[in-house]
Amino acid sequence: VQLQASGGGRVQAGDSLRLSCAYSGRTFNRYDIGWFRQDSGTDRQFVAAVSVIGGRTIYAESVRDRFIMSRDNASNMVYLQMNSLKLEDTAVYYCAADNAKWRTPTNWKTYNYWGQGTQVTVSS
Repeated sequence: VQLQASGGGRVQAGDSLRLSCAYSGRTFNRYDIGWFRQDSGTDRQFVAAVSVIGGRTIYAESVRDRFIMSRDNASNMVYLQMNSLKLEDTAVYYCAADNAKWRTPTNWKTYNYWGQGTQVTVSS
């Protein structure tokens, strides 16, 4: 299983970005997919996740109503639309795959596979 995150960049506060995560390997629709982020000196932080069954989504409180996560099983892609970006959204964003069947989608330790990360920098 390989995950490739892309779409990061440098934007100003209030701007939007869309991150993409390309999946390859074993059957995509076995895995829930999560987005996490980590800034230097901080712990890895849950951002959002989407389930393999039913497309359920869950968001961190800090991004709810600003970020939208979606998945396209036909193309093995996952997206994170980030709107109204804030300075505190600056981090490296990672997508990850989890076969725990939505038991603990916010816990990064349960995810089996990780992409390499894409940097998002929000400036004032």
